[in-house]
Amino acid sequence: MSSSVGPLVLTVVALAFGLPLSERGSERTVERSYFAHLATPGAPSSDAVRTGNTLYLAGHLGLDPATGAAPPDSAAEARLLMQGIERTMAGAGFRMDDLVAVTVFSTDAGLNGTFNAVYESYFHRRYPARSFVGASELQHGAHFEVAAIAVRTGHLQL
Repeated sequence: MSSSVGPLVLTVVALAFGLPLSERGSERTVERSYFAHLATPGAPSSDAVRTGNTLYLAGHLGLDPATGAAPPDSAAEARLLMQGIERTMAGAGFRMDDLVAVTVFSTDAGLNGTFNAVYESYFHRRYPARSFVGASELQHGAHFEVAAIAVRTGHLQL
């Protein structure tokens, strides 16, 4: 396939499947959609950037779409957060089992068990490498924020 046809095919596939991808060189950016109501217009950020077979996910929060704040129940917040990650990954053509590294930031280390109870239900084959890091404060009153890296499984070697 010629180099001018490749981007055209990608664009057609993205449009056909409704994937929120935009091109910038060899990178593909997953535009903010799930958190669109919270995004600052023109802000220099995106939910994720895909380079080749690797997807770099920006920090995700588990916010209630109706209020823009973290729910009072931390398990509900963790579910919203994981749903947002799953939605972003699907928008880039990845699955949750493609995650290889996850960093969880939390304002309360005592919520590790609550987060784990939700987190583990999103994986089927193996768990990604993970860190649970304390944070004094997160945006919008969140208790959790997750940043991650995913690699398409066909290219993953452990």
